[in-house]
Amino acid sequence: MAAQSTGQAFCNTQLAQTIQNMFTLVQFGGPLVGGLIALGATVTIPMTRRADRKKELKELRNQGLIYGVLIAPLGTAIITFLLNNVVAGGSSCGF
Repeated sequence: MAAQSTGQAFCNTQLAQTIQNMFTLVQFGGPLVGGLIALGATVTIPMTRRADRKKELKELRNQGLIYGVLIAPLGTAIITFLLNNVVAGGSSCGF
């Protein structure tokens, strides 16, 4: 019972709100930024003449896809685990 009241008190702090905001930023911003970079590189590749620049754009496209599709969702899962299982009172906040 005491642990639940401590958890509820933690949920009302500014630190809990900051953690929630950072989690939301990683959860939604990561795939958005990665997808935007990949899309921009994909659109720019046909308009580029130099072979070395095209190679750089293809690498940028691949990095954007890897970040947006793999890294950001994996980071979201890791942060969710940490917030719900490691942070004291985090599970009662519903991160």
